[in-house]
Amino acid sequence: MKITFLGTGTSQGVPVIACNCEVCQSLDYRDKRLRTAIHIEVDGKSFVIDAGPDFRQQMLRERIHKLDAVIFTHEHKDHTAGLDDVRAYNFFQKRDMPVYGREQVLEQIKREFAYAFAEIRYPGIPQINLCPIENQPFEIEGVSFLPIEVLHYKLPVFGYRIGDFAYITDVNYISAHELAKVKGVKVLVLGALRREKHLSHFSLSEAIEVFEKVKPEMGYITHISHQMGMHSDVEEELPTNIRLAYDGLSLVL
Repeated sequence: MKITFLGTGTSQGVPVIACNCEVCQSLDYRDKRLRTAIHIEVDGKSFVIDAGPDFRQQMLRERIHKLDAVIFTHEHKDHTAGLDDVRAYNFFQKRDMPVYGREQVLEQIKREFAYAFAEIRYPGIPQINLCPIENQPFEIEGVSFLPIEVLHYKLPVFGYRIGDFAYITDVNYISAHELAKVKGVKVLVLGALRREKHLSHFSLSEAIEVFEKVKPEMGYITHISHQMGMHSDVEEELPTNIRLAYDGLSLVL
């Protein structure tokens, strides 16, 4: 399994428009963060979890020429806004793009991209096959996915476990029952927005507490805002088995 971080930033990305803070002015490439998404290659299949506003740029940067499905965590715009650009894969792969998400996510997709589901469809629109999922295991092209339901303030969000890898973003609460689903993973990715407490996201210290409970071989933090601080400074403070993810980072399990 190969995992590539397509984006590791929060909804505004880093740098933030019009911000002159130290992080937004940083020349360190690790402080340049597109909106959060991840690419997974496993058993010859290619999947993207979330397709935000930077989807096109991310696919081009990582030279992802084949995509078997898009899986959504939740319906917020920074995770869904780039879905129109699956049109290129429709054209080259000669097939509709399977899109997986809970029912409320797919309903939001139908509203945001209403032209793709209209009775009379304009030529060249994205060809999308909506695939509803619930909080139970499912398969795509023979690859098993285990949803992990967490809360993003009051909004239910799905994380996913694929084999020894688990990915959870936009989270500020995980029940003991759902956390048990990630026990035994080698790599756990968690969202943590900043150092200070936040209404709908884990802080850095709260994410570290979860890593300490699960005890993965390696933990990576994503969905990072400019308020977290400089990548190089934060890395020095973290335990050796917990790292800040950055755009373009690839892992092989």
